[in-house]
Amino acid sequence: MIQDYLELGKPRVVLVMLVCAAVGMALAVPGLPDPIIMLLGLSGIGLSAMGAAAFNHLLDQRLDKLMLRTSRRPLADGRIQAWQAALFASLLSACGLSLLWWSVNPLTAQLTAAALLGYAVIYTAFLKHATPQNITIGGLAGAAPPLLGWTAMSGQIAPDALLLVLIIFAWTPPHFWALALHKRDEYARAGVPMLPVTHGVDFTRLQIWLYGWLTVAATLLPFATGMSGLVYLFGAVLLNIRFMYWNWKVWRGQDPAAPLSAFWFSIRYILYLFAWLLIDHYLKGVL
Repeated sequence: MIQDYLELGKPRVVLVMLVCAAVGMALAVPGLPDPIIMLLGLSGIGLSAMGAAAFNHLLDQRLDKLMLRTSRRPLADGRIQAWQAALFASLLSACGLSLLWWSVNPLTAQLTAAALLGYAVIYTAFLKHATPQNITIGGLAGAAPPLLGWTAMSGQIAPDALLLVLIIFAWTPPHFWALALHKRDEYARAGVPMLPVTHGVDFTRLQIWLYGWLTVAATLLPFATGMSGLVYLFGAVLLNIRFMYWNWKVWRGQDPAAPLSAFWFSIRYILYLFAWLLIDHYLKGVL
């Protein structure tokens, strides 16, 4: 039962979000971030993100039953009842937002609440079923973690923080559309208007290729604006070469395994990219 509740919170997805939030915290200050604020901030953001994920399970339970990838989720499989998931999601969200408001700062709590509503309500309940651009529009909520980390540490929104948001926002469509290509038939059976379902496989492959280049452009902006230096540029170029290699494989359409491989690499890509941002930040004062 504990494992089922943990699964409701999508811990692996939340872990990626927390890494991005932690990098935002580190980049917001010249030295090491305050460990107490960092711990409280990550705890509040993590609890809120798990609450949003549980709401996502609750709102998607009908669709989850129709898709092989999600049919074994706790709600879809009947291991947890809807009221239990709703209570769990509400408690996690309330605890996370309260912790941020009282122990970090109100701005971070407000931005986290907006991201929670954007993902759990605007994306899951409306956009996901209304338009094939659901990922593009709804991706803004998923791009918030580095901004939340930044405001948790600094108490203000800065241009560099918004640049981190832009990187994740641009990265989200090629990342998720690769998975949507792999799961196209399941989305079609469930009636979800994902891009491969509504516009076809070839069009989606082209969009992944084009959005991949948009992501590359966004990842070069930290160096272009002076936010990061040559160390980050070196790492970003190496990662982008590999990233676009997989996007090229998807675009060519000759390898049926390419979309899923591209999806899994894109997760490592965003984590490694933020790691290079962090390395560059702390080496700036040394080199």
